[in-house]
Amino acid sequence: MLKVCKFGGTSMADAASIRIVEDIVHGDKSRKYVVVSAPGKRFKEDEKVTDLLYKAYELRRDEKAFSEVFKKIEERFDGIISDLGLSFSLKKEYGEIRDEIKKSTSADYAASRGEYLAAVVLAEYLGFSFVDTRDIVKFDERNIFDMPLTEKRTAAALAGKVYAVIPGFYGSNLKGDVVTFSRGGSDITGSIVAGAVDADLYENWTDVDGFLTADPRVVKNPKLIDKLSYKELRELSYMGASVLHHEAIFPVKRAGIPINVKNTFDKKKNGTLIMPYVDLPKSDKTITGIAGKRGYSVINIEKSMLNNEIGFVRKVLSVLEKHAISFEHMPTGIDTLSIVVADSEMKSPSDLLCEISSEVRPDAINIVSGLSLIAVVGHGMLKRKGTAAKVCSALADNEINIRMIDQGGSELNIIVAVDTNDYEKGINAIYNAFFE
Repeated sequence: MLKVCKFGGTSMADAASIRIVEDIVHGDKSRKYVVVSAPGKRFKEDEKVTDLLYKAYELRRDEKAFSEVFKKIEERFDGIISDLGLSFSLKKEYGEIRDEIKKSTSADYAASRGEYLAAVVLAEYLGFSFVDTRDIVKFDERNIFDMPLTEKRTAAALAGKVYAVIPGFYGSNLKGDVVTFSRGGSDITGSIVAGAVDADLYENWTDVDGFLTADPRVVKNPKLIDKLSYKELRELSYMGASVLHHEAIFPVKRAGIPINVKNTFDKKKNGTLIMPYVDLPKSDKTITGIAGKRGYSVINIEKSMLNNEIGFVRKVLSVLEKHAISFEHMPTGIDTLSIVVADSEMKSPSDLLCEISSEVRPDAINIVSGLSLIAVVGHGMLKRKGTAAKVCSALADNEINIRMIDQGGSELNIIVAVDTNDYEKGINAIYNAFFE
């Protein structure tokens, strides 16, 4: 049995948490490779180390302000080292990092140093080898992740290491410059390592018991999901269930390596096991979970005989591409086209509408803002009658108007758009319909 473990920011927040990590790792000899995040918050008002590093980068031209922020980072790690009873120093590393941040033209290097230092400390504490992801996780000349090269280099680097600690979140491009994944990207690193060494299990240790059927900030005491598929994970994570990065499945999916999301601070709990759909046990549940996101707008386009106009959709999407805007959903009618876009993507809505109008000459075009998306996800919906009707009835019974509905061809999810003012009410209505 070979396990790869990833520990999140709360698991690395202070010496007390790291002692729990040590107990978990040393408690099972099959836990050979450990991936870590930067130290997170120790308490509500605390600052994450990654946020401090971003701040240091922003202040790098102001020596006094930079030094004040960087001192907090040093004190954080020095405190952990002292509390763990370690005798080594990071003085050399601090000096190198300070100098490099001041020379950096990208915030990626600065942001990555929290994971780097955390991994150095944990490797020393556990007595494991340290392997720097700067040497093994590779990005191409456009800073796009290179999976084949990364898997090859990772497997080679770990071949001679019985036990190792590896920093998450970053790698480097062909020039050697540090490149980071998006926030939460240490989950991806853990998955990369698991795939490269052909692990039997990828354990992702965090501060919650696993995936819940709904956001506990919205629904009171939602049920725990004990098992779900890679596809269900992808849908739920992308739509706001933030327990695991939505891209973390890809390196393990091809090899069918299961992911076990577990609670560092309650290791007796089984957590949530994520696996291929074919390995899921049969269930009588119609849906697996509910997730959602606020902050969306819908671009509504009307034109007579739209369905007969070849290239209409391509022309519209070319305008979005020009503005570097990605879209979420695109429901259509005979004479209508609606495109759901995150508000954060649209920098100049009026210019966007003008360009689309110039390109396709619509009869009418407008943007409806103030919307939120709710995703109802689960393999149990496959070929089961009445799921969409049940979602719509639950919302209607609570006087919530559906502004858009879209069901994927896989029948894995149903997406509804509602006014943001009805977002939490809508999630609760759907949850009660399916889980209560």
